[in-house]
Amino acid sequence: MEKKKVAIPLVCHGHSRPVVDLFYSPVTPDGYFLISASKDTNPMLRNGETGDWIGTFQGHKGAVWSCCLDRNALRAASASADFSAKVWDALTGDELHSFEHKHIVRACAFSEDTHLLLTGGMEKTLRVYDMNRPDAAPRELDKSPGSVRTAAWLHSDQTILSSCTDMGGVRLWDVRTGKIVQTLETKASVTSAEVSQDGRFITTADGSSVKFWDANHFGLVKSYDMPCNVESASLEPKSGSKFVAGGEDLWVHAFDFFTGEEIACNKGHHGPVHCVRFAPGGESYASGSEDGTIRIWQLSPANADDEVANANGKTTAGVNEVTTKIEGFHIPKEGQTEG
Repeated sequence: MEKKKVAIPLVCHGHSRPVVDLFYSPVTPDGYFLISASKDTNPMLRNGETGDWIGTFQGHKGAVWSCCLDRNALRAASASADFSAKVWDALTGDELHSFEHKHIVRACAFSEDTHLLLTGGMEKTLRVYDMNRPDAAPRELDKSPGSVRTAAWLHSDQTILSSCTDMGGVRLWDVRTGKIVQTLETKASVTSAEVSQDGRFITTADGSSVKFWDANHFGLVKSYDMPCNVESASLEPKSGSKFVAGGEDLWVHAFDFFTGEEIACNKGHHGPVHCVRFAPGGESYASGSEDGTIRIWQLSPANADDEVANANGKTTAGVNEVTTKIEGFHIPKEGQTEG
């Protein structure tokens, strides 16, 4: 029987509570970065390629539900159960602004031009803050039909999409009028909504289904049933030929976009997977879990399997090169990844 190759992820420790959101910056002149949100109140910034810890943003007094970076990775934002959204200097870790809300904030997103910050949460209100005038009152869109779970920008900041905690569907808002112009219907609540790097697709996870929508005409392009309830899904950004999903079975699954066939199943987390996101180059993807760890998995090309493990299951040069880069991070020993 052919010995199945075991993927060895980079394991990033540091959070003391579940990791509930991950966000990769685009590639910048200094590389690309990964920010994580956790119930431990402290968002963390890492080198996106190696997983090396860069810094921790300290100041929230409640669980942090969402986090993001602007496109230059110069500022970070976080949304928290302490009824605030905060903006941080991503170079120094200093808090730049704190925007007070009247209830838990679940989602935040910088506009593509980096001038605006979008927030949403239990208040059922989407707010847009002007980063050039942070002391000015935010613009409020029409009332959301339910508590906001996810929020993102689309169409060069002309459209906002949001989903609700307590009902299905993704709502698309015209930023100019502040009104809902379209709803993408789903049976279950959408727990993850990602706009593809090229702006062509919206990837959603609802219940045990992952769906891909045309971001311009809003038609359903693909819908795949998953092996379990999944909380998050992400489309490979370069070719768009693969996607990953994670959820309650503790595993991170990779699939063929065109057929829905599972092409990899990564085991290692010891709790449900709350978030999966592809790196901007598509060569790897990160998963955040209830177990408090982030794992960064390589998306191996078909002919690179032997770089991960040889016939004896021993890790070879491909992984050893990586371990030299990430001294100080825990690499699971052989066999532990099956956990």
